[in-house]
Amino acid sequence: MSNEVKDIYKIKTTDKETLLKWYHLLKLGRSLDERAPNYLKQAIGWSYHAPAAGHDAIQLAIGQNFDRSKDHLFPYYRDLMTCLSAGLSAEEIIYNGISKDADVAGGGRHMSNHFAKPAWNIHNVSSCTGNHTLHAAGIARAIKTYKSKGVAISSQGESSVSEGYVYEAINGASNEQLPVVFVFQDNGYGISVPKKDQTANRKVAKNFEGMKNLKILYCNGKDVFDSMNVMAEAVRWAQEEQKPVIVHANCVRIHSHSNSDRHELYRDKAELNYVQEYDPIAKFRRLLVRYERATNEELDAIDVEVKAEVKAAHKKGLAAPHPAPESIHDFVFAPAYVPQKFPEGLHNEEGEPKKLIEALNGTLKEEFRRNPDTYIWGQDMANKDKGGIFNVSKGLQQEFGRERVFNAPIAEDYIMGTANGMSRYNKDIRIVVEGAEFADYFWPAMEQFVETTHEYWRTKGQYSPNITVRLASGGYIGGGLYHSQNIEGALTTFPGVRVVYPSYADDAAGLLRTAMRSEGMTLFLEPKALYNSPKAATPIPEEFEVPYGKARIRREGSDLTIITYGNTTHMCVDAANQLNDEGIGNIEVIDLRSLLPLDEETILASIKKTSRVLVVHEDKVFSGFGGEVSATITDLGFEYLDAPIKRVGSTFTPVGFNRTLEAATLPNVQKIKDAAIELLAY
Repeated sequence: MSNEVKDIYKIKTTDKETLLKWYHLLKLGRSLDERAPNYLKQAIGWSYHAPAAGHDAIQLAIGQNFDRSKDHLFPYYRDLMTCLSAGLSAEEIIYNGISKDADVAGGGRHMSNHFAKPAWNIHNVSSCTGNHTLHAAGIARAIKTYKSKGVAISSQGESSVSEGYVYEAINGASNEQLPVVFVFQDNGYGISVPKKDQTANRKVAKNFEGMKNLKILYCNGKDVFDSMNVMAEAVRWAQEEQKPVIVHANCVRIHSHSNSDRHELYRDKAELNYVQEYDPIAKFRRLLVRYERATNEELDAIDVEVKAEVKAAHKKGLAAPHPAPESIHDFVFAPAYVPQKFPEGLHNEEGEPKKLIEALNGTLKEEFRRNPDTYIWGQDMANKDKGGIFNVSKGLQQEFGRERVFNAPIAEDYIMGTANGMSRYNKDIRIVVEGAEFADYFWPAMEQFVETTHEYWRTKGQYSPNITVRLASGGYIGGGLYHSQNIEGALTTFPGVRVVYPSYADDAAGLLRTAMRSEGMTLFLEPKALYNSPKAATPIPEEFEVPYGKARIRREGSDLTIITYGNTTHMCVDAANQLNDEGIGNIEVIDLRSLLPLDEETILASIKKTSRVLVVHEDKVFSGFGGEVSATITDLGFEYLDAPIKRVGSTFTPVGFNRTLEAATLPNVQKIKDAAIELLAY
């Protein structure tokens, strides 16, 4: 134990009632842990089980030092004892293990052994090992921002600390001075990979010793008293100092990593005997008897009590209903804001046109004034008079202050992950993040993006990440690699996120307002080539709103339907006007505005009228979003077509930096006209 830690808990002085309560919890946790593999053998469930045996003492201490009235706990998949100690019942553990509808973590929607109770601030954590460190940092930011008491506690194994986002979380918490306790339960292995293959330091916490504002405590995670004292000090210090703490707990892993692992293939008999000898529960029982704090008869009575408790919980678990198959469609998307003033997202406003960048900036400010629980952060977007690389956030920090508008590290996972965490604190919170300076740079955040898309579904509606992710997207700027690519084709494949892509200033304002008022996550893609373009400038009504899933007909026609969005919308309108003037055809242009959800109704109504379809977008034709539009039309409206669906997009190459190469790659008016003429000839 660290010499900085006071011995609050000792075998001789801790009251007997507390000692016996701990023993009961330890035995109950171990009994459930040992019973779990039997459910798999009997084909009842618990298809994933990571034994907690050997981690019992530190996990008891984590749970006992968690106060659900003010703290937030992020357990990992081995934290059965932690969650039991934090208050979950035996039946709640079993409901999760065998994936019953009564599972308080999320109604059996997550892997077994992923225990949680969001109603008690015991958060539902993913299988993506260690990623919840970012969520803990994010909610600790909220704790500090709202001047609340309490801390965030994040628990994980030592090998997951090798993940880059764990470094981002601890670095960010150190920099922001956030009240979060990071617990490393070190059992020496990452599945079968020994610790020496993970890090040069024998204790992984030493990798972080150079970070300012960070306290590091070491403890014997096999010893109840050492673990309790260190965890008590960690929570006290994090709360009082408003700074992060690492607790490095040495444990042993008594069994295999999980039920799909065979540890006898990589651990010799001497090691297997050693870990059995260091069983934390056996040691605790010996101490209780040796120091005459309890008799063997008293402890045996608790063992009998625990056996009966587990048996009763088992019966309740088996009797509980499974999730209904049709319920899989529930809680995919959180409730969207329903526009009141402009239900169709249309208007007849006349007045001075505003640029797309002005629309975004003005709407951000209006929504920040409307909801004081709104925040924005990102890279290089809050410095003095500069409002980001494109000036979209200009003036926000001056008006709303550094607490609500601030720069993030150049760490996209941290930007995205702490948004996920902070939004858990309060349902009124709305977060806007610039996920990356350019959409092309968003890929490092993909792990957290994917994680956030299924939070609402995974928790059965108990948590909704109310986040708008802004990304400056697309080419036509001579930006080249990592500055001009389109990524919507990849990001629309994930259930749980709405994806919008405006082409005009009014739609940019209306969609952003809807996104910021909605629950759930919206990916807001901004065609940066149009930020200051006169073509995209429009009058904008006050409080303009655009609903999700409502396309806009930019030009009515009868001979051909062009479906488009983003930068190419203006090219399609130009091409349609030219073809009309040339007497070649009367073309309808549909601006999707919303990619996910997609306005199938407007699309089908148009092709019923025209019988011909051209899908145009800036992204590559191969695997671009237009392929999904084409497939939808084929599936729902094939009988209306008199010609094959044709697509226009970029060539299957990156967008080149050289202007000549960029022009050869991207769609333009002439390419669109040529494709339309070919279709009209059918």
